[in-house]
Amino acid sequence: MKRRMILKAGLAAAATSMMLQAPMALADDPAKIGFVYVSPIGDAGWTYQHDLGRLEMIDNLGDKVTTTFVESVPEGADAERVIREMAASGHDLIFATSFGYMNYVERVAKQFPNVRFMHATGYKGGPNFLNYNARFYEGRYLTGIIAGEMTKSDILGYVAAFPIPEVLQGINAFTLGAQSVNPDIQVRVIWVNSWYDPGKEREAAQALIAQGADVITHHTDSTAVVQAAQDQGAYAVAYHSDMSKYGKDAHLTATTHHWGPYYTEIAERMLEKEGMGESIWGGFKEGFVELAPINPVVPQAVQDKVAEVTEQIREGEFHPFTGPIIGQDGKEVLAAGQTMTDEQLGKMNFYVKGVNSKLPK
Repeated sequence: MKRRMILKAGLAAAATSMMLQAPMALADDPAKIGFVYVSPIGDAGWTYQHDLGRLEMIDNLGDKVTTTFVESVPEGADAERVIREMAASGHDLIFATSFGYMNYVERVAKQFPNVRFMHATGYKGGPNFLNYNARFYEGRYLTGIIAGEMTKSDILGYVAAFPIPEVLQGINAFTLGAQSVNPDIQVRVIWVNSWYDPGKEREAAQALIAQGADVITHHTDSTAVVQAAQDQGAYAVAYHSDMSKYGKDAHLTATTHHWGPYYTEIAERMLEKEGMGESIWGGFKEGFVELAPINPVVPQAVQDKVAEVTEQIREGEFHPFTGPIIGQDGKEVLAAGQTMTDEQLGKMNFYVKGVNSKLPK
């Protein structure tokens, strides 16, 4: 019988007591797998997609595993405490699902060498600590094509969380995709300095629409941007999940992210006592990234173009960051015919030409 231990962040003290009192696992007990989430699960967004992955893993593995999760864990001391408590209470495998957890995972992993730790979107690692990530920029390029074709003002808006390489990859890929079909495009960015803050996200979306953006997107966790677009008669491209139910007229498509097969694979490796493998950065080819259904308002010719480029990306025939790429300052970043390496992508710290906002330092 499946057993699911569900810890709420608001009940952290009670959860701590329960976890620390847990008996030591017996050889035939199910493996204990923990998940640490940065925002509420809700019914759409980053954390929701990870929790769908957790549930898919349970469906695949049945009573071989039992899972624990803690949602709305800030990227600070609370994260280290939650991760350490999971490790101390007998969890065999822990998935920490936000960039800002990286240093805390690294610290705790050294203290619990027999526990496996997986961290989403980071770059550090260790003997029992690996990273996994999705090539979000692949989907961003494709949604940029749609936005570039659908805009009438030639102004696109982008609500962004933090100026880290992952987010900058998305902004730049979205811009390049839009420019591939509409060279007059300009993209305006507002930073909200939070992964999840519906109020700030909505305000930023409204501000971008007031500045003339008629297609907006976001690298944040809530549905607020799509809802703002629906309310104000703009178009929106959602992120992480299909958010069309929050904006039936506004929602053009979404870059969606899928973790279930990967979570199942990692758990199976643990159950079979196999090595952890290697860190992974997966995209369309690996099934980590897909587009949500495209709104019929998008012309069929545009949908066909997106389908064609999607297959080129999936087959490795096209890379969104292929030169020539010109920076916001007008200087060449990548020469014609060259493809940006993963190392370069991982250090991205610039805007491409066409992004008309100041990059925070």
